[in-house]
Amino acid sequence: MNFIEPLIGGLMIGLTAGGLLLLLGRIAGISGILGRFLFEGGPERAWRGAFLAGLIGTPILVSVLFGFRPEITHQATYPVLALAGLLVGYGTQIGNGCTSGHGVCGLSNGSRRSLAATATFMVTAALVVFVVRHVLGAAL
Repeated sequence: MNFIEPLIGGLMIGLTAGGLLLLLGRIAGISGILGRFLFEGGPERAWRGAFLAGLIGTPILVSVLFGFRPEITHQATYPVLALAGLLVGYGTQIGNGCTSGHGVCGLSNGSRRSLAATATFMVTAALVVFVVRHVLGAAL
């Protein structure tokens, strides 16, 4: 099993989250950054846009420079993917953050709320995978 790409990716996530916290005093919660970029104005919109551009542009740049082309596949239909995206977005609003905000930044800051949220994310994800693969099976 190749571990170099995940190691580099993890290091980049950690450096980015730490850099954003050290330089701007902000938590790298992607859903919050995206939501506020789309729906709020003000002076913070610029760094949010730059952050999102880097989030999207870095994999493209790595692909161009190093020829790394991950295979992206999915079995769900586009309506199911859209519904899943909306549910995740809604969940991040009621959960006061996303996996990056709670799982990466909150846990590293020792937040008990983030520990509870991350545990909930992980248990829910495991249950959904189990139900979809083993209970519903080919019904989807």
